[in-house]
Amino acid sequence: MKKILFLLAGVALFTSCSKNNTDVEPDFNESNLATLSVEFDNIVGDRTLTLNTTASPYTNAAGEKFTLSKVQYFISNIKVSKADGTAYTVNQDSSYFLINAANKETRFAEVKVPEGDYTKISFIVGVDSLRSTMDVSKRTGVLDPSGSMEDGMYWSWNSGYIFFKMEGNSEVVSNNANGDPTGKKQFKYHIGGFGGYSAPSINNIKTVTIDLTTAGIARVRKGRESNIHMFVDLLKVFNGTNSFSIAAHPSVMFGDFSGKIAGNFAGMFRHDHTEN
Repeated sequence: MKKILFLLAGVALFTSCSKNNTDVEPDFNESNLATLSVEFDNIVGDRTLTLNTTASPYTNAAGEKFTLSKVQYFISNIKVSKADGTAYTVNQDSSYFLINAANKETRFAEVKVPEGDYTKISFIVGVDSLRSTMDVSKRTGVLDPSGSMEDGMYWSWNSGYIFFKMEGNSEVVSNNANGDPTGKKQFKYHIGGFGGYSAPSINNIKTVTIDLTTAGIARVRKGRESNIHMFVDLLKVFNGTNSFSIAAHPSVMFGDFSGKIAGNFAGMFRHDHTEN
């Protein structure tokens, strides 16, 4: 009996030490890569996003009730940082993701970063100007213009990506040319613009930086996946720094007001927790 207890105690000690060893931060080595996942969980205020729901519409700060039918946005150029300031930018060819609320499988952005403990993450909402102007052969996957046109995330007439798209319906939308002449009460926000290729134009590329220290840093190790879980509050599109009403701006695309909406992007993202 004593031998059994001794063996069990030894196993417990070994298991404990092994677990602790995985929590010891490895030396930073850019050749020693492991998986980091970033989850973009869409919500509307304190509610889970449900597309095409009419039974229980959402309400913005202007008191306008609305429903959502489409939400898509690009996440790119992911970068992670440690407490000592050491930073790592994910290989750009592997750092473009299209989050589509209609397909929950797209909510994860999975990248490779060096093993380590990360206290900060940053990313672009949209597609950077360099990649936007590259030869089509360099724009593959979700950036393939033909595929992006199928997803409705590429302006063929403007040769540019739509960074953020949100569509829905609200009774406050007028039935005339200032709203929706079809009478469907639809609003549309298609936000893009990388600054212009041959001449300056609208630049709605926005970088978002998230501090992970409060809700849990990412301890990236081989053999296990660290997942940074973020809520993306779509109500902030209306209620953010640049608050506006649907009635006043039911359709915003490649115009000056698009910059106001893009200015609300950073406030949409909130770190909820990290799973290590």
